Amino acid sequence: MPDHSHLRVAVIGGGANDEHDVSLASAAAAERALRAGGTATVALTVGRDGSWHAADGTPLSAAAAVAAITACDAAFPLLHGDHGEDGAVAGLLDMIGVPVVGSPVRAGALAADKWVTKLVAEALGIATAPGVLVRRTADDREVDVAVRALPGPPWVVKPTSAGSSNGVTVVRRSAGVAAAVRHARAAGDAVLVESFVSGREVDVALFRDATGTLRTGAPLEVVVAADHVFDREQKYDGTADFRVPARLSTAEQAAVTGAAVALYDALGCAGVARFDFFVTDDGVVLNEVNTTPGFTERSQVPLVFAAVGLDQVALVDALLRAATAR
Repeated sequence: MPDHSHLRVAVIGGGANDEHDVSLASAAAAERALRAGGTATVALTVGRDGSWHAADGTPLSAAAAVAAITACDAAFPLLHGDHGEDGAVAGLLDMIGVPVVGSPVRAGALAADKWVTKLVAEALGIATAPGVLVRRTADDREVDVAVRALPGPPWVVKPTSAGSSNGVTVVRRSAGVAAAVRHARAAGDAVLVESFVSGREVDVALFRDATGTLRTGAPLEVVVAADHVFDREQKYDGTADFRVPARLSTAEQAAVTGAAVALYDALGCAGVARFDFFVTDDGVVLNEVNTTPGFTERSQVPLVFAAVGLDQVALVDALLRAATAR
């Protein structure tokens, strides 16, 4: 493994959204892995109110935060959700000339909008669930009319921009749609209503290394009860049931990997991204794309790369090398 002891990396966690605590955990795990590999780190936190803080909690002005970041050789932002994963932090880092371990503005902005991601996927010939977009200005009657265009129920109602399954509801009767839309709006302006997809949830994570080679982790299956979704509680309370590698046929594995690679390139991703699919009897259906996926030791990304011989220390080293090479 190359010696990165001469490098300093700013690790940025927190964020002004409801994924703040999850982001802090991801940032702490990335920082531990970087230090274990001999890389010096500078920890910075974005508060729930958007303010900046040093590792010891000392408040920093925006100018002081920028100065701390520009004193580093690269930045590893682990800001999940709005004002981070959506391209905001990548734009800041690009403007101040600091290499980013992760995706650029365009990829983050496109992937953070689930409706736009559906449009990109469908243009590539990748199936998505039938869905309709409900704007914030739509009243209950307009919501009802829009949903009539879908087969079903059941439906899944979710904000177009939130992560960690925030604001997500499975609706099994037409009478519950309006309330589910209002619940989703609390986590994001626009709302996506999709037909419920019955199938196995399979995740594929990949990144392009310093040589330009795409490296893929083992496929992972999220085991959930029939007619349920992988919700926020399961994701973070330690009860998530992951099967690595997922039990896929050769054709199924080729389909999910091929779709993930096509989306990675079309969106313009860099660093590691995770692509979540449903594997059904009729083929592969895209669920969503995460350009800043969870990075704790129990998160999907470290698990799937460990399964192919790349532990978390080696993974962050490879991501750092790719970022500084770019």
